Amino acid sequence: MDVTLLWTKITLWLAEHAPTTASELRQAQPPPDMAEFESGFELALPHQLKEWWSCCGGTETGALTDVLPPFYTPYGAPGAWRVWCELREIWADKWHRPACDYYAGSAGSSFHPAWIPIAGDGFADELVVDLRPGPLRGCVLEWEQEMSRVGPPLWADLASMLADVHHALVEGGSAGYSRPTVTEDGRLDWQIR
Repeated sequence: MDVTLLWTKITLWLAEHAPTTASELRQAQPPPDMAEFESGFELALPHQLKEWWSCCGGTETGALTDVLPPFYTPYGAPGAWRVWCELREIWADKWHRPACDYYAGSAGSSFHPAWIPIAGDGFADELVVDLRPGPLRGCVLEWEQEMSRVGPPLWADLASMLADVHHALVEGGSAGYSRPTVTEDGRLDWQIR
């Protein structure tokens, strides 16, 4: 399935089962200028990431809305750019020579410029799309700021992540290492298993 269809199915499920969470999500209005973001990131963005940012606008005024497991709030393109720029400042001394392996999906102990944030936990941990070269280019990693590292790929790409989330919501299974629940006030909450 494509990213737009998967995101639409997720937001429709949220509107029905977790309306408080759904109400905090924004569409990308108007769709962002991808050429401008590619120029800023100095990277060719994959089709899935462009598609994601054409339909996902993040949340209302930066509200923490745990849509992606285990506790990540999705970013629209402007939010991703803001976070990436903040990380560029934090990691300025290693920005041009990051302490990371060369290929996508491999280890790193400083933030890499080719990691594009797609969601954050509000405390500096991020889900990133890894745009380093190699067969795993486009995989989704979890950046842990406090530990200054990424773990192994959580998903092969954005579509795989969204398909996993959708399946967990509809079937009640797991996505990554978390299971979805809905609170009494209509919020999606991911329980780490």
